[in-house]
Amino acid sequence: MNNIKIQHMTQLSEYKKQLRKAPQLRNLFLELTLRCNENCVHCGSRCGDVFTEELPAQVYYQFLDKIRSDFDGRLPMLCITGGEPLLRCDFFDIMSYAHKLGFRWGMTSNGTLIDEKTAERLYSCGMRTISVSIDGTETVHDKFRRTKDGYAAAMRGIDALTAHGGFNHVQITTVIHKQNIGQLDELYNIMLEKDIDSWRVLNIEPIGRAEDNHELLLDADDYCRMFDFIRSKRREGMPVIYGCSHYLGLEYEREVRDWYFLCNAGVYTASVMSDGDIGACLDIERRAETIQGNILKDDFTEVWNNKFEYFRSEPGAKSEKCSRCESLSFCGGGAYHSWDYDRCEQKVCFKDILFR
Repeated sequence: MNNIKIQHMTQLSEYKKQLRKAPQLRNLFLELTLRCNENCVHCGSRCGDVFTEELPAQVYYQFLDKIRSDFDGRLPMLCITGGEPLLRCDFFDIMSYAHKLGFRWGMTSNGTLIDEKTAERLYSCGMRTISVSIDGTETVHDKFRRTKDGYAAAMRGIDALTAHGGFNHVQITTVIHKQNIGQLDELYNIMLEKDIDSWRVLNIEPIGRAEDNHELLLDADDYCRMFDFIRSKRREGMPVIYGCSHYLGLEYEREVRDWYFLCNAGVYTASVMSDGDIGACLDIERRAETIQGNILKDDFTEVWNNKFEYFRSEPGAKSEKCSRCESLSFCGGGAYHSWDYDRCEQKVCFKDILFR
């Protein structure tokens, strides 16, 4: 099995070299707002603590028209996020316009504002996929998200979505942290009771507000427990997956998700932030070298084609520490969202935890 994995990852390593020369825009994230009705202790965007003016709907219309023209025949998937996107009063106007232009789109939401009527409106304006966050059993979830009755509201939203029956994929995403690592089996039983299409399990990352709450971060034993859990449930046929976040070594690669590690930032994925800034993955630290332009003054397609230099090489290529690692050709230095841009090294590395 390891020989097959090595062969696959060697092929992927060669493919990545070509991809960085000729990137393919497959996913375009639109951060419609940084407003949120929750105040999560791990929020990568620090929603609620930061404020930016939101782009008017007309700016999105003009932007989507341009993307429709420039990427005709190969439109990227729109991934709508926030904050909580549904807090925008013109949300359905913007997304109906995108649907009319032929864009496929999905959304990340906390689910608390979704009822049967909202689910129908989401379907009518073209949404076909959604991921809703459940970050523990009721007490833990509400504490983690600092939202009274947030768990109950999110579950009602999930039930409204699955009862509708028209969506292609309804997913629950769970961030695993110190307060819910012991609830994996209980959460699994909860997921079995829901008519969802997949359960996405992630580890808390040392980004955003989580950097202020280090007591929530997982240790080596927690990581092993989480990955062993995901692998065992997948072998039982449960559609549970780990995200695209990190290289996991030979034992776990291809075991806890459907394919091998590849950081999509700047090669498959770009983002427009709530103030119009252009970047790669929205979880990436926002600083001079990671912001590529702004749609209020720059042509997005030109930026995508001719900038993003920082992301067109793997982060490990910039790191003396990574350059000495025998896994560099497969790992590439890991994910850009957890990269330490000042120390030029990876914040989350599973070497010596999951593999040696």
